[in-house]
Formats: sequence, C-alpha cells, structure tokens
Amino acid sequence: IQFLVMSKCNDEAFQLAQQHNQMEVYADIIGSDANNEDYQSIALYFEGEKKHFLAGKFFMLCGQYTRALKHFLKCPVSEDGQAIEMAIEAVGQAKDDMLTSQLIDYLMGESDGMPKDAKYLFRLYMALKQYREAARTAIIIAREEQSAGNYRNAHDVLFSMYTELKAQKIKIPSEMITNLMILHSYILVKTHVKRGDHMKGARMLIRVANNISKFPSHIVPILTSTVIECHRAGLKSSAFSFAAMLMRPEYRNNIDVKYKKKIEAMVRRPDQSEVEEFTSSCPYCAFQLPECELLCSGCKNNLPYCIVTGRHMVKDDWTVCPHCDFPGLYSEFKVLLTTEKACPMCSEKLSVEQLSIVDPTPYLLTDEAD
Repeated sequence: IQFLVMSKCNDEAFQLAQQHNQMEVYADIIGSDANNEDYQSIALYFEGEKKHFLAGKFFMLCGQYTRALKHFLKCPVSEDGQAIEMAIEAVGQAKDDMLTSQLIDYLMGESDGMPKDAKYLFRLYMALKQYREAARTAIIIAREEQSAGNYRNAHDVLFSMYTELKAQKIKIPSEMITNLMILHSYILVKTHVKRGDHMKGARMLIRVANNISKFPSHIVPILTSTVIECHRAGLKSSAFSFAAMLMRPEYRNNIDVKYKKKIEAMVRRPDQSEVEEFTSSCPYCAFQLPECELLCSGCKNNLPYCIVTGRHMVKDDWTVCPHCDFPGLYSEFKVLLTTEKACPMCSEKLSVEQLSIVDPTPYLLTDEAD
C-alpha cells in the first residue's frame, strides 16, 4: 500500500486496502497528500463499515461537513471527547448556521436528554469566534468548578477567557473580572502564608471570607483559616467576627477539633483590638485609602489590583507581567521573584530582569473605558 501511494497509484492502493481490510493503514499512509476524491472514497468505505469516527474525519477532510457531523454525533461519548472535539472543528470550518444549531442542540442534550460537559460548548463558541457567548459559558464553567472546590481550574478558565476577550478588544463582563479577582485572592493566600507573611495572608482571606458563598465546598476550612491568620496578624476584631460566624449551628460541628476550643474561647472572650490597615493613594485621584480596598471612595472607580499582593495598584510602583500584561506592584514583584519563579496570575516562567517600572496611564485609560 505504501509503495503504491509513493508511486501516486492511489486507486490501486485503495483497492488493495479494501480487499485486505486495511483501510485504516491506507488512510494513515495517504495523510494530507490526498485530494478530495480520495478522502471521499475513504469516508464512504468507513461509512459502509459503520466506523463513524473515521467516516466523519474523512468527510470533514473533503469538506462534506453535514455528513461529517452526522457521523461524529453517532459516536459514543468517550472520556477524551475526541468525536465532540472533531464535531466542533467541522462546524467551525463549515460556518453554517444549521449545523451550528444542530451541534448546540446535541451539546445541550436536546437530542438525547444528556447534556454534555459545558467545556465543549465553550470550545464551539471559541471555534466560531463567538466570544461573547464563549465568555458567558466560561463564567458558568468556572462557577461549576468553583462550587466543586476546583479553584485553580476555575481561575484558569476565567483567566484564559479574560485574555482572549482582551485580545479581541471585547468588553470583559464585570462578573468575570470580580470572580477572577476573588479566586486570585484565594490562590495568593497560600503564597503569603508559605512566605510567613501572615498580614497579607489574612487580608486576602478576609476578602475571600466576605465572599464565602462562592466557596460552598470549603466554607468551614476557609473561615477557620481566616480566624487563625487574622489572629496571627494582630487583626483580633476580624478574627472574632469570623469566629462568631463559625459558631452558627450549620458550621459549628464541622470545625476541626484541633482549633475548636481556641475558636470557642475567642468568641467567649472577645478581643476587639485591630492593627490599622496602611493606606496608599488611588491611582486615579490620589485619594488615600486602605491598601486592600479595590473601590475608591473618592472617585468611585474600581481599582486595578496587584497580582502579587492583592492590594490596589499605585501609580509610581507599577509593573506588568511581560506574558499576561496583568499589573503588579514592582517592589513586591521583585521580592516575590527571589523565591518564586513564575507569574502568580499566568504561571509563566519569570525573572526579576524581565520586570521594569512602566507608565500606568494606558492601563488606567483602558480600565476607565471598561
């Protein structure tokens, strides 16, 4: 078969493959050197053999997208979702409204009563360059991941969609911006605590605990960590208020035995002392506000946050990750990169030499436009 293909005798190679039931070998050998007629012959052979995935693949290669989709949708749903991925690719290439709605019905479970994983719907919208629908789907996927306690996955889904929308110059939904910020704050906690910076860890945990409904799988562990970190950082009043929350009947019995007595004692003998939060200036109007406050009470702007600390950005200490373009406080980024080797937002490798102070004006203009 290989010799015949090399000799450009494709018809003879096809017949030989057909006689000896070696069509998959022929299909592999012919690869991308075939013409549409060859692909159609292979597709028709596999169609007769009821090998739906391969029939769909070769109908797609010869541009017969309707027939390709019909075969891909007949394939059983496998773990790797290969047939669905190919169906998405076929519809993306076809740019045909009827095929698109047929695949959407299939993914939503209209045809068989079994809705497929939302990630496929997201990929379909991306393949069709329908970025707004993709963004809405990404928010749903991230919400499901977050509810299941898969916070890094949820973070990465939102981050990649955010980057895509930005590249396409499409307005990023505010829900996506807020959810990414809260998830990123949660991920920063581990870094701060590992470095022994309990104040930064406590501040991020307070932000997360104030949005605890977004973390349904880990309410008690997160509130417990918040109480412990706040107590360590001298934020006794905050520690008391979250400890009191943990004493609610629905949470009380789930507190880790190791910490239960300590938390109960905090509630019985409240200490209302609190280390005052440092202030820094708003990058828009220079109004002095607490470092971790992301809404300026002076100019009412939502403030960009530092991906290293979670604090709001300040004008004269502005840098950006050269990979993802997210901002960070230059002084803090430098310190982080003495022990870490990657950007906390996009996880790409990074070194101090790649950072420099930048003019924040273009970033502030974009945020105001948003």
